[in-house]
Amino acid sequence: MSQKIYLNILKFGVYLSLLTVFFVFKSLLFPFITSKQISFNILIEALFIFWLALIIKYPEYRPKKSWITYGLIGFFAALLISCFTSVDFNLSFWGDVERMLGVFHLLHFLAFYFIIITVFREWRDWKFLFIISLVFSVFVSYIGITGEKAWSTIGNTAYVAGYIIFNIYFALLLFFKERNKIIKWLYLIPIPIMLMAFKRCGISGAYVGLGLSVIILFFLYGLLSKNKKIKIITLGIGLLTVLLTGLIFTNRDSDWVKNTPFISAARGINFQKNTFQTRLISWRAAAKDFKNHPILGTGHGNYAIIFDKYFEPTFYDYTRSETYFDRAHNNLIDIGSTTGLLGLLTYLAIFIAVAYYLIKGYREEKINLHEFVLLTCLIIAYFVQNLAVFDSLVTYMGIMMVLGYIYWLNRKEEEREVTEERGLENKEIYILAGVGLLIFIIMYQYNIKPLKMLVGTIDGQRAYSQGDIVKTIDTYKKALSYQTILDRDSRTSLNRLFTSNASQLKKLGQEKGQEILDYNIELAEANVKYNTSDSLNQMILAQILNNAASYNSDNPEKFNYYSNRALEAIDKSIEASPGRVPIYFQKAQIYITRGEKDKAVETLKYAVSLNEKYYDSSCHLAKVLFFYKDAEEGYKYMDQCIDLGGANLLAPANTVKSLVNYYVEQEDWPKVISLYQRLTQLEQKETKHWINLAKLYAQIGDKEKAREAAERAGEIDSSIKNYVEEFIGGLE
Repeated sequence: MSQKIYLNILKFGVYLSLLTVFFVFKSLLFPFITSKQISFNILIEALFIFWLALIIKYPEYRPKKSWITYGLIGFFAALLISCFTSVDFNLSFWGDVERMLGVFHLLHFLAFYFIIITVFREWRDWKFLFIISLVFSVFVSYIGITGEKAWSTIGNTAYVAGYIIFNIYFALLLFFKERNKIIKWLYLIPIPIMLMAFKRCGISGAYVGLGLSVIILFFLYGLLSKNKKIKIITLGIGLLTVLLTGLIFTNRDSDWVKNTPFISAARGINFQKNTFQTRLISWRAAAKDFKNHPILGTGHGNYAIIFDKYFEPTFYDYTRSETYFDRAHNNLIDIGSTTGLLGLLTYLAIFIAVAYYLIKGYREEKINLHEFVLLTCLIIAYFVQNLAVFDSLVTYMGIMMVLGYIYWLNRKEEEREVTEERGLENKEIYILAGVGLLIFIIMYQYNIKPLKMLVGTIDGQRAYSQGDIVKTIDTYKKALSYQTILDRDSRTSLNRLFTSNASQLKKLGQEKGQEILDYNIELAEANVKYNTSDSLNQMILAQILNNAASYNSDNPEKFNYYSNRALEAIDKSIEASPGRVPIYFQKAQIYITRGEKDKAVETLKYAVSLNEKYYDSSCHLAKVLFFYKDAEEGYKYMDQCIDLGGANLLAPANTVKSLVNYYVEQEDWPKVISLYQRLTQLEQKETKHWINLAKLYAQIGDKEKAREAAERAGEIDSSIKNYVEEFIGGLE
């Protein structure tokens, strides 16, 4: 094929890859991630065949020496090396479905970079690429603004914010590069739309990254511009921006800050926020573990084992959800802890090379002032916002485009299309056929088959939601029969369906129920084999084994077999993450199944001692003590449970009603109110709960809440409208 055909195929493929930002296939597990990454993988693998044939047939197109390229190769080599010393090779190299950031997937971004620097050889190529990216970002932003969720088609607001940062700077690059004085202003139109979507995302790290880059932008223009007027204006704006920023943060609770668009968003940047505190705990864990793996880390993607090992029970002071961190939420810490110094230094080498080429290109006038300033600020914004998050498909694509553009700016005088056309050569045919066959095998084995598995997993979940247990198992078995490298998440999803409600298996008969339990155990054990120190997988295995023990309660031999294994698994889970409180709840449940009351209570009391402010422990212990008819001590812990705010965990409604009766006798009205609030959640259509709650609010003098509760009762039952009006009138 001619060079023109190769170039057109590769360029069109790169443009097409940007479309993946819109892909959300609901038939897949984790559709916002898998839809995009698998599609991107397949496209890049197909393009790689033509890229390899092009650079072999036309050597002039081969990538030239560049420290940026060397830095990227070094970094990806460090990632690959860490896989072979990893705690969990499968997770390091193949990744998981929730993130799809294993080395296998990341290598596709390196291939994306090589394709770009090979075929994008003129400004018009880059211009079209940036325009397409900008147009797509407008649609993503619009969906994020007008849709129910700010995460638009991307699935995570942090990813959206990073994506928008790249495209804001792409718009500015296009503006300053455009020679047509009318057209250039069109490039600025998308920026307000993107900023509105950016604001709705509300990501503090992205605000800091973008804000800092803008401040630096003004100072760079002020320092480097040869126009004195521009120098004065930009330095003045930069200084005013710094002063305004300081003013905002020193008056963050003032009305003018709260009520001013965009400025009000800065109030979200708070180092006392719960999310920042949980990140600090995460980062301390990485610091504690670093000495154990200083050179190669725990293995790319294996941050969870570090976080679990050093998990601090104080974590629950800041959040009750999202307690499993598989990433450090700081790119430098994540890279340093999972790939060691080798990974961290090679990663930083990429940006050192970028700085070198930006400065060199600017001095040699290969890069103009606008390009130098905007690219510098874009890299700063990207780097800073990544100190509170990690890369995703959209930011990996963005940074590869930027690195490729900087590469081109420094070599554009050397990049010339080859004019000599050559016919189809034997070597070319062998490459297209041989490499094509190899790529097809890779494509099918590691993308198409996982795609089938993911579809099958959703089908299995759908069957379960319809109450068809047998069909659920059969569908999952078919999905897992493909034996893909991403099976762990499918196995986990099935395990979780049966960990909480194994009693339903009794309806299927003893033999069939046992078969399903054993299949679930087999899947859980397969996940544990990846990494026996995986606390979560060990806990899931323990839960399923305990369910199997309970299922065989009338068979002492089988009961002891499963129960002993459940204890062994839960102890391994605790050993891997001794500070994680809910694991002790599972251990206590195993003891309860075994009929070992004292051990169950002792385990839960230890759980309470880990963090006495974590009300789940007190609530759980109270319910267990009630189960064992120890009411006196049970109410002691129930007091703690409700006082700490744990009434919302209590269920079923009959249990809550009995607690109401007890605390009414004690005349403990704050607890009674908390319990009635819970009852109105459990039995929302029960008028008397709302009436009683209204009376209690009136009793303590909270007229506003009394009115709201009474009105709610009236909405449910219109026949008491007169009573409600009389009640509300009596509040005045």
